Amino acid sequence: MKIAIIGSGFIGRAWAISFARAGHDVALWDRDAAATGHARAWICGVLDDLARTELLRGQAPTAVLDRISPTAELADALDGAGHVQENAPEKPDVKREVFALLDRLADADAIIASSSSALLPSTFTELLEGRHRCLVAHPLNPPYLIPAVEVVPAPWTSQRIVDRTRDLLAEAGHAPLVMKRELDGFIMNRLQGALLEEAFRLVADGYAGIEDVDIGIRDGLALRWSFMGPFETIDLNTPGGVRDYVERYQGIYANLFTQMQRRVDWAGPVLETVEAARRERLPEDRLGERRLWRDRRLMALAAHKKRAEGEYGA
Repeated sequence: MKIAIIGSGFIGRAWAISFARAGHDVALWDRDAAATGHARAWICGVLDDLARTELLRGQAPTAVLDRISPTAELADALDGAGHVQENAPEKPDVKREVFALLDRLADADAIIASSSSALLPSTFTELLEGRHRCLVAHPLNPPYLIPAVEVVPAPWTSQRIVDRTRDLLAEAGHAPLVMKRELDGFIMNRLQGALLEEAFRLVADGYAGIEDVDIGIRDGLALRWSFMGPFETIDLNTPGGVRDYVERYQGIYANLFTQMQRRVDWAGPVLETVEAARRERLPEDRLGERRLWRDRRLMALAAHKKRAEGEYGA
């Protein structure tokens, strides 16, 4: 299948790798004509790293790169595409403008998906003639390393489109989270937001430093969470499973919940503490270097999980 990637920033170029690795021909388009060439050059370097960690499905980097074509004209990028992945800025007016254009130019049966991490699909697809084929497919960055993708339908999205999107993503190696209906924050940002709220509160109230919080996740909870979710975690943490866990520990969490009903302004005084501590550990001019380190660690983790699933099962 031909895939059209609209917007070639961090998310767009990452999607291009994911779909091309799965064997799809990818047309990469951007309003800035030079951006697609820069994106393809960046992709070339990433593919070498993916090959070293055996994350290209046994293919050579050149074979994957050859499937990614920078395209000057939007109409050419959309022509024959069965799936369109939009990556425009997170602004409702921009999304509405872009989706109106995509709905007019894309093939009649093409799926039109947004990578939006915050905007409900209903806010920018309601007035479209082809609104039934529009939805959100929100990845974690970078999607060629983190398989989870949220599939979020608008109230008028066809179930057939939802099913086709889920199947396409799964075939490409993703782990689709298919929501039954749209909700602010979707699933992943609501979970992440709950954790961040408590992290900022612990620091703001003077109970812990930021590194202590990071250690608690990095060297504690995330070790289990890297291969199983919270419901499976509690199901395995007591002799009688999830019901046993709830009977034993719900009272503790109920008491904690009453203490968590107060927001701390992330941009208030606590931000000075958090930023100073982060910049002490990592100067601003090394953020790019550390992002590369993060991605290579993710590659190593993805390769390990793939091997472990083969040995122990998923």
